[in-house]
Amino acid sequence: MVACGVAFGWELGLLARGEAAFASAITEWGVVPARLTAAWDRGNLLSGESLTLLSSQFLHGGWLHLLGNLLYLWIFGNNVEDRMGRAGFLLFYLAGGVVAGLAQVAIDPQAQIPTIGASGAIAATLGAYLVFFPGAKVTSLVFLGFFYQLVRVPAAFVLVLWFVLQLLDGIGSLGLSEGGGIAFFAHIGGFVFGALVAWLLTLLGSGGSASRVGVG
Repeated sequence: MVACGVAFGWELGLLARGEAAFASAITEWGVVPARLTAAWDRGNLLSGESLTLLSSQFLHGGWLHLLGNLLYLWIFGNNVEDRMGRAGFLLFYLAGGVVAGLAQVAIDPQAQIPTIGASGAIAATLGAYLVFFPGAKVTSLVFLGFFYQLVRVPAAFVLVLWFVLQLLDGIGSLGLSEGGGIAFFAHIGGFVFGALVAWLLTLLGSGGSASRVGVG
């Protein structure tokens, strides 16, 4: 969370210098599928383009993008980190972001628009949380017309609903021109990766239980 905040501060500094500086940095450090696949076609698997699969995870397109991602990471990430340990969770988080980025590249390998954001890595965290803590509950804000209420709901319901919405939106975006702005298949790929890793760790006998709940 701190790293994403620091990176966003750097982005704000670039933006203060002008839109061109900001756009140039996003293009350089974000994942551009067409450039990545071109580099790999040339055999440059360890090129700077491959590095963008990591650097893109710490960049965000605005305050809402950043705060929305960090909210999900704060709610669900702590328990997953407790289960995996700090070093293990860091490796898992970064690997989840890489897999998520590759999933988006696979769907549209010739796309020219940069993909940025921590949502793929956070989606992996959500997938792991669902497997590790299927019986956990979170406190959710539910709107009822002009009123709202805090309700404790099963985390599994929230996460499965989120995944189904990503899947439906992702399928609906297939065949559309670049411009949707949301990397749905990065979310899908990250979530599936996280769930599979958690499932494998559970099979290997990793213990633990939910100890905290958050506000969603």
